[in-house]
Amino acid sequence: MKALGIVLIVVGIAIVIWGAFGFTTQKKIADVGPIHASKTEHHNVPYGTIAGAVIALGGVVLLVKSKG
Repeated sequence: MKALGIVLIVVGIAIVIWGAFGFTTQKKIADVGPIHASKTEHHNVPYGTIAGAVIALGGVVLLVKSKG
């Protein structure tokens, strides 16, 4: 349980620090003979700072419960 608690604390802190992750997609707009046009879009996937804090708090609770 101690290891799981530590992992949750680290993951929770990382979520609070970074706050979001992103990825890039490429869309084909036109493909006419030898001419190709595409559009690159960057997408951000935010996850809440509150979620990170709750995960870290859950890790702290696990650490405290595993000691007692």
